[in-house]
Amino acid sequence: MADDDLKLGLHLGYWFAGPSAGVAETVAAAEDLGFDSIWTAEAYGSDCFTPLAWQGAATRKVRLGTAVCQMSARTPVATAMSALTLDHLSGGRMMLGLGASGPQVVEGWYGQPYPKPLARTREYVEIVRRVLAREEPLDFQGEHYRLPNYDEGTTGLGKPLKSITHPLRADIPILLGAEGPKNVALTAEIADGWLPIFLSPELDTFYRDCLAEGFARPGARHKSLDTFEVPNTVQIVIGDDVEACADAVRMFLGFYIGGMGAREVNFHADVFTRMGYGDAVDEIQDLFLAGRKDEAFKKVPLALVEDVAMVGPIDKVREELDQKWRRTSMTTLLVNGTPDHLRTVADLVNG
Repeated sequence: MADDDLKLGLHLGYWFAGPSAGVAETVAAAEDLGFDSIWTAEAYGSDCFTPLAWQGAATRKVRLGTAVCQMSARTPVATAMSALTLDHLSGGRMMLGLGASGPQVVEGWYGQPYPKPLARTREYVEIVRRVLAREEPLDFQGEHYRLPNYDEGTTGLGKPLKSITHPLRADIPILLGAEGPKNVALTAEIADGWLPIFLSPELDTFYRDCLAEGFARPGARHKSLDTFEVPNTVQIVIGDDVEACADAVRMFLGFYIGGMGAREVNFHADVFTRMGYGDAVDEIQDLFLAGRKDEAFKKVPLALVEDVAMVGPIDKVREELDQKWRRTSMTTLLVNGTPDHLRTVADLVNG
C-alpha cells in the first residue's frame, strides 16, 4: 500500500458509565476532515448499532462500521437484519464488523456457550451472507446454527423464510475482529477485512503470513491485501513527556491485559505474550485480578506501549507513523479524541 493510500477513521468505541461527551462535535469534525469511516463497539453495556444509527443520521459521507458486533449477542439473522436496515437508512454506508469475543463475556453476560469459535464464526458469516443475498429461502443446517430449527423441544413448524425487505446491497462488507493466527487466516478466507485490536509493526510480517494463508485457500473472497481492508486503532498521544503520554495508554492496555478475559483464556493478553511480554503480562494479570488495578497499569512497560501506540513529541510520532505504521498491512488508521486532535492527526497523515 502506498503511503498516501492510508485512510482515516474515527473509533467511538463503547460507553462506560454513560454516553461520551462531545461525540456530535467529534463526528462532525471527522466528516469535515475527510475521514473515511466512523466505528462503534460493544462490550457488556451499550450496544453497537444504536449509536451508529444515531451518528449515521447526522452524517452524509462517512462509512459506518461496527468494531465489533459481538456474535453471541444476536442470532446471525438478527445481525443481518440490523445491517441491512442500517445500510438502507444510510444510503449504502454500512460495514459489518463481527467478533466472537471471549468465554468470560459470552458465557457470563450473554449466557451462551462458547464452543469452537472458528467454526461458529464460519457458519455465522455464511448465514449473514445468505440473508443479504436473498436468493432463496434460508435453509441452513450447521453444527452451531440451524434454520429452520427442528431440534427436539421445538414445534417442528418452522419453515425456510426469505427477508421481506430487499437489502440495498447484497455485498455489505463483512470484517472480522481476530487476534490469534488461525482466526486471522480464517478472516482472510471468508471476510472482506480484518479488525485487529493490537496490531504492532513488529509483528506485521507474522500477520501478513497468516493473512496470506487465508487468501490462498480455495474459495477465498479476496486473494491479497490489494482488495482487503485492515482498519486498525492506534492510540496517539502527543506531548513533550513520553512517559506521561504513555500513562494515558497504560490504563487501556492494562485493562485489556488484566480484565478483558479470564486468567485461563484472555486473547488480548495472548497477543502481548506473543510479542515477547509474557512476564509483564503475568504480573499485570496477577495485580489486576487481585484488585490492585492502579499498580497493574503502572506495570505496563513503555516498550509495550510504543509497540502498539504512538506517544511523545509530534516529531517522534510523525517519524513512527512514516517509518513504521505506514509500512504495515493497516489500510485505515482508526483514532479517537477531540476535534483538535483529529485535525492534528489528519495533518500528520495527509501532510
